[in-house]
Amino acid sequence: MNGILKKGLSLGLLIFSSWQLSAQEIKVLTYNIYHGEAHYNRGNSNLEAVAALINRYKPDLVALQEVDSMTQRTAKFNGGQPVDIVSDLAKLTGMHGVFGKAIDYSGGGYGEGLLSKQPIKPTFHALSIPKGGEGRVLVTAPYTLSNGKKIIFGATHLCHEFDENQQQQAKDINTILQKTNLPSIVAGDLNIRDTSNAYQLLEKNFMDVAKDFGKPALTFPFDNPSIRIDYVFVNKSNKWRVKSVEVLKVDASDHMPLLVTLELM
Repeated sequence: MNGILKKGLSLGLLIFSSWQLSAQEIKVLTYNIYHGEAHYNRGNSNLEAVAALINRYKPDLVALQEVDSMTQRTAKFNGGQPVDIVSDLAKLTGMHGVFGKAIDYSGGGYGEGLLSKQPIKPTFHALSIPKGGEGRVLVTAPYTLSNGKKIIFGATHLCHEFDENQQQQAKDINTILQKTNLPSIVAGDLNIRDTSNAYQLLEKNFMDVAKDFGKPALTFPFDNPSIRIDYVFVNKSNKWRVKSVEVLKVDASDHMPLLVTLELM
């Protein structure tokens, strides 16, 4: 009897160990950083606070929105010198960084940032704006898990003005990430609610991580949260386990950062 019990325990441990090896954990942060200026302390940079947050939680991948690069706007709260926000955050956190310009702005660029623990080989995808308005971009990059398996991470910021733009941008994201044939994560300030047309389009192919985990928390604005517009989505064609979801109570920006821990099974 003891021999049978020992064999059963050994088999159970072997199965559990195999599951642990096959399940790959990844931590993702998305944060709209208000062009690097402290929203509740105007005229001051928030980059030290953003970097401290990243260094505390140590995400593998970070999606940043409202990112300036060498604009005169950043010079106003950085001693008169324009700042490349992604480059500075990469230095402060020890991560690799890339900036994806969506539009020319204030003598420099404005768009998305992507930080990774690994060197980045980015691809920049201009998103559709059929109704006009600000240009938008999706930045994608491969990321290799510890077992050698690759995923695709996408960082973006959807239109804040027109439903037509949001819908087409959601379609663009679906098309771009499906073509990779890899497990994929997309994160950002999407400027949509979970009742919107664009959300329904994304949900055809992607799972809303916060909704899957439980009651999603509101993300905007920090001082009186009333809506949820910051998201992490994972593709439905692969099996993901959501281990944790947290909206962090940090006032560096008008948005609150969303931190999620996932396992690719």
